[in-house]
Amino acid sequence: MDFCLFLECGPGADDASLRALQAQPDPAGLLAGIGGLTGALAHTPARAHDPFLAAEPPPALVLQLYFARLLDLEAAAGRGGPVAAWVETLAQRGGVPPAWETVLTRRYAVAQARPGDAVGPWCTYLVAYEGPAEDAHAWMDHYLTQHPPLMRQLPGLRELEICSPLEAVAWLPGRRRRQLQRNKVAFDSPQALDAALQSPVREQMRRDFTTFPPYAGRVTHHAMLTRTLPPG
Repeated sequence: MDFCLFLECGPGADDASLRALQAQPDPAGLLAGIGGLTGALAHTPARAHDPFLAAEPPPALVLQLYFARLLDLEAAAGRGGPVAAWVETLAQRGGVPPAWETVLTRRYAVAQARPGDAVGPWCTYLVAYEGPAEDAHAWMDHYLTQHPPLMRQLPGLRELEICSPLEAVAWLPGRRRRQLQRNKVAFDSPQALDAALQSPVREQMRRDFTTFPPYAGRVTHHAMLTRTLPPG
């Protein structure tokens, strides 16, 4: 398992600083100042068609920062930490502070995993369940028991992660979010994601979706191009 910090700039953001981030997500040397960082990904909008869902505006940019230790995440995202300083710099340049969330990440083995040294781009389907659930423990138990075995059968699947809320001590500008759950599946390209979404496995996943324990809130699905950020 990993500890992960999500930073998400909302849809429709088009200021100059955000456009620069989309082209080069680490212009201010964010990663160079983060101790204990084990990986970093940048997601920007892509296109794919899910036959069960209407298209919705994607976030303009999502960053994922991974840590092996909770203390390292809290130091990076704490008062005076490098992530807070970077977000404040973005806001000062006219950008909107990103929404952010801390999560615990479960990684699942897949038949044809993406190489660990891949730089990208590849295509990721980012999913978030806002919640709340009537019983969050029962909801997560059902999801983790029933859904990953289906997800792992998606044709062309290269990566599978499921993320649970994490009560980390963090102080960042912008809105703190707490989803019921996040998850993602990754493929080589938007075309490969499209093929998976048209497959019978996607139909099975949708049927399983109707058996989830009661919960409220939106469920968002966004196709994104993903690349690895180089270490600082």
